Amino acid sequence: MGYKNNNTGYLDGLLQSRAVIKKNNFAILPHDGLVNNVIPGFENCGCSILGSKQIGANFVDYIITMKKDGENSRGFGGEGVETLVYVIEGALEVRDDKETHKLTSGGYAYFPASQLMYLKNAQEEPTEIFLYKKRYQPLEGYEAHKVVGNIEDIEPVQYEGMEDVLLWDFLPKDLGFDMNFHILSFEPGASHGYVETHYQEHGAYLLSGQGMYNLDNEWYPVEKGDYIFMSSYVQQAAYAVGRGEPLSYVYSKDCNRDPEI
Repeated sequence: MGYKNNNTGYLDGLLQSRAVIKKNNFAILPHDGLVNNVIPGFENCGCSILGSKQIGANFVDYIITMKKDGENSRGFGGEGVETLVYVIEGALEVRDDKETHKLTSGGYAYFPASQLMYLKNAQEEPTEIFLYKKRYQPLEGYEAHKVVGNIEDIEPVQYEGMEDVLLWDFLPKDLGFDMNFHILSFEPGASHGYVETHYQEHGAYLLSGQGMYNLDNEWYPVEKGDYIFMSSYVQQAAYAVGRGEPLSYVYSKDCNRDPEI
């Protein structure tokens, strides 16, 4: 793999990529291949679109670096669209029409459908955020509500009873919510207990570590800064490699709804 030469802008080595794109099935987008996009409403921000309907997802994921004075004062979301922001590193102000919340690293905010989300970098240095939106699926008699928190205040649980694999749930287990966000963390050498196959789809951004990921029964190397899209029913599993830090990622999962026919 080539590395960027800061003096020339070119890679030191051949042009190559670990990216794997299997539309409507799965995708791996390495961090060193992402490009910036102009997205209306985002000012003084570097924005990369990750998961979207063009790759087969029923949601949209972004990785955004908010520079000094970076903001979205136009409002993120829209009619019938729910949103969530997770602060990877830095400090962020997020507000609705009534309240402003200050988030730091590990902080997150979920806004229910049709409530616009306004974002602003709350420090001089850049702030990196993971951003998500999806069209909400209503369920009669139930509704979602705003949730603001930080993973530091959440007690993780052992994933399916494995003490070296931990899971953090962001949102309540309530039928008003048609999705949830999680962080899953594998200590070096840990893995899923089996190769999973399920209806739910995921968009995952790797926060730390290195590992191997099984997608459609093929193993691929992944590392911090990579993005993975997993469609419904694609086989999936991970194990962590390396020394020191765990393999961890933040990801979305649709839930609490019966498939339509």
